[in-house]
Amino acid sequence: MTSISERSCTLLVHYDKPASANEIKEALEGNDPQAKVLAMKKAVMAILNGEQLPQLFITIVRYVLPSEDHTVQKLLLLYLEAIEKTDAAGKLLPEMILICQNLRNNLQHPNEYIRGVTLRFLCRIKEEEILEPLVPSILANLEHRLAYVRRNAVLAVNSIYKLPKGELLLQDAPETIEKVLRLEQDVSTKRNAFNMLTNHAQDRAVRYLYENIEQLSSWGDILQMAVLELIRKVCRTTPGEKGRFIKIILALLQSSSTAVVYECAVTLTSLSHAPSAIRAAANCYCQLLVSQSDNNVKLIVLDRLQELKDKHREVLQDVIMDVLRALSSPNMDIRKKTLDISMDLITSRNIDEVVMVLKKEIVKTQNKDFERGGEYRQMLVQAIHGCAVKFPDVAANVVHLLMDFLGDSNTASALDVIFFVREIMETNSRLRQSILERLRDSFYSVRSSRVCSCALWIFGEYSSTVEEVQAAVDVIKQSLGPTPFLAKEGDEEEAPSAATAPVAPVTGSKRPAVLADGTYATQTAVVEVPISSSASSTVPNLRSLLLGGDFFLGGVLSGTFTKLVLRLKQLGGVSGAAINKFAAEAMLYIASILRLGDSTALPCPLDDDSKERMLICLEVLVKPEAELVKVWLEDCRQSFAALTVEKQTREAAEAKANDHRASSQADDLIDFVQLKARKGLSQIEIEDEVTSDLHRAMGLVESAEADAKRLNRVLQLTGFSDPVYAEACVTVHQYDIVMDVTVANRSGETLQNLCLELATMGDLKLVERPQNYTLAPGDTKIIRANIKVSSTETGVIFGNIVYEGTGYSERNVVVLNDIHIDIMDYISPASCADVQFRNMWAEFEWENKVAINTAITDVNGFLDHIVATTNMKCLTPVSSLDGECGYLAANLYAKSVFGEDALVNVSVEKQTDGKLAGYIRIRSKTQGIALSLGDKITLKQKGP
Repeated sequence: MTSISERSCTLLVHYDKPASANEIKEALEGNDPQAKVLAMKKAVMAILNGEQLPQLFITIVRYVLPSEDHTVQKLLLLYLEAIEKTDAAGKLLPEMILICQNLRNNLQHPNEYIRGVTLRFLCRIKEEEILEPLVPSILANLEHRLAYVRRNAVLAVNSIYKLPKGELLLQDAPETIEKVLRLEQDVSTKRNAFNMLTNHAQDRAVRYLYENIEQLSSWGDILQMAVLELIRKVCRTTPGEKGRFIKIILALLQSSSTAVVYECAVTLTSLSHAPSAIRAAANCYCQLLVSQSDNNVKLIVLDRLQELKDKHREVLQDVIMDVLRALSSPNMDIRKKTLDISMDLITSRNIDEVVMVLKKEIVKTQNKDFERGGEYRQMLVQAIHGCAVKFPDVAANVVHLLMDFLGDSNTASALDVIFFVREIMETNSRLRQSILERLRDSFYSVRSSRVCSCALWIFGEYSSTVEEVQAAVDVIKQSLGPTPFLAKEGDEEEAPSAATAPVAPVTGSKRPAVLADGTYATQTAVVEVPISSSASSTVPNLRSLLLGGDFFLGGVLSGTFTKLVLRLKQLGGVSGAAINKFAAEAMLYIASILRLGDSTALPCPLDDDSKERMLICLEVLVKPEAELVKVWLEDCRQSFAALTVEKQTREAAEAKANDHRASSQADDLIDFVQLKARKGLSQIEIEDEVTSDLHRAMGLVESAEADAKRLNRVLQLTGFSDPVYAEACVTVHQYDIVMDVTVANRSGETLQNLCLELATMGDLKLVERPQNYTLAPGDTKIIRANIKVSSTETGVIFGNIVYEGTGYSERNVVVLNDIHIDIMDYISPASCADVQFRNMWAEFEWENKVAINTAITDVNGFLDHIVATTNMKCLTPVSSLDGECGYLAANLYAKSVFGEDALVNVSVEKQTDGKLAGYIRIRSKTQGIALSLGDKITLKQKGP
């Protein structure tokens, strides 16, 4: 690899039509300015793409340097930037001296554009021999009458001063720039000068800031941003000084520029943990959330609020109402993120206000013109459900409003409502009577089979008085209509018309579906579509669903009739004749449903499970034995109560684990605020100092854990006997990978042009190529490389370290070990409802089936091992996994940083020889995550 391709490049142009050097030379020697411009462009592109054109240099000096055309002069500077200016030994080429006089003339040119572009060109020149004779002319341009020239002159001084010998070239640069800063009126020039002092003379920049602090509010936004950069740099080097700078940041929060306000908030949260500072930053974020119309800005601000919530939840609880104002945005991602943040900030002090806002938002979704109202309403219902679980007292305020949406055309939203109602019926006994009454009133509007099934179950379980039982029976009978469901035997006139009007289920993929317990069942209906309004006006809802072939609903209906009859017998106070009449009507409806199942006119035949369930109900109604009555009336309720308690316990344990804070050590220093020396400090400085001490005391455990995790990510890239030792610390962020490669020279000679060459395989992309370094014997250098990630597929990073010794010119290569980027770095455990899991399982097309081959002999131990190695969450409740039956089925779920869902079903059985057998099925929307996760499981499943 040549040295030209290894040096840093400041310009990159696409080049697909090469031109010969003779063609370019002829065009440059002509008198046509347009032809010269085109020829210069071709020359620059050729050099940038690795071609050597040394014969053009003298031609350009003779025919291009004297040109007065501004475009030609601009291209000349690009050409001079692109060509190689040193020889193999690193010395300046002799012909480069010819350029210096031309550059000096440009710096003294009467046209300000020529001066400006030349000064900008000098910012990218690193050769001191070229720059040294030009320093007086550069300094003279600091006093030019036009701000454009002065602005670029300051940039040139800054760039030259950064060079290794910059202090020798510009000995008094900080003093000179400080004078310019004090006299300058142009904001851009002042910003450049202030940045130069920030980088090379912080004490001068700080002194200037305090001398002009009264005019800070009138400075331009770009200069205020430069002030914030200075504050960050000073506080990073001297943390004890940050107390006095916080007051400056708080003053800048009143800036009219939203960019400055945002940077102030970010700087505040990074420097201080004082509640007043965090509160000010949170208020700024909330103002930006409402004032900015760009959805990307809102999402970024919400991410910052999420970070604040994780560290300063108590402070953010006071601004929850301001955060909720972001719900006015029509973007669903913004709404979802806003609700997620708000639900974690709910307390007993703000719950009423939050619920009131959510109720208003639900009412808005009833408008037909409301964009994506059904999806938004589902999110709001889930949020209100979460509020009611945390604070049961608010359920009475929202449950009746939500029940208006049981007939929602969005089936998922209606399901969330009925599940919420079911849970409230179990946990809040005071509301049962009013909820039952409201449910009976709105039952006729329900058009979804699954919502009807859940409502019928509620009728059967919670109708506890004679009046409630009779009212429930009347509602169900009206929803079923008269019997028989077919007019007469063999008459197929009603069935087709009624069955084709309501479209209940839409048949989708007939692949196996995973049930809530992890077992498989044949699934023929994927998407449920509610009955059309035209059908609802003529045929009752339950009758329509049954004529559509929904016999699972028929089984639920039979169970509800059975529970209501047994409950009526248990309550007493009703004559035997009335009970017998009710039981006979129930059996008549069950028998009519069975007869309906024998009809060939229906789209779906009667399945065996539903038929067996209805026959069992008939048998119980005919012979109600005491043991069976106990199962129907008590055990069912107890099972659901146990399920609800377990769910609440699990959620409480997860919340407690998430709220875990590191405790201070037993011998840590206790700081009493009242006894702290004031020393003339302001209240904000005292508060910041105290909270910093407290944070330092409580963060010891966290920092130790972070250091330990960082050490676990260190990978050795070369051997100990290699002349160059290298190891890498790989840090995976959301969309990029940062590699900190530590390179040590273990040889006894100086290594020149040492370069880390990296390449990637998979959906990884190297952002920029690291530059060359020189390492003395025993010296160490940390090289950082950034790699972009575009998907969750497993990728590989490989490469070499190339260097030159002092005694010979040939290059040496040390091959590095490959770095495998694990999919586990991209996915994190997540939760979803069983209904949502099954819907995604039926929808996703990519499946990877992995046969179980492990040395582990315990089914529960194997599941724990898979959960630990895949970084996924087990959705199957712990109670369902208890016992020693030798068989286990469980669902796992995780979400990637790119928003992809990963679904896993583990079905494992212990065989007679003690070994485990079965399959692990992985499903996802994209192929990459399914294959990568399958490879990971195959590699790790055998055991620790």
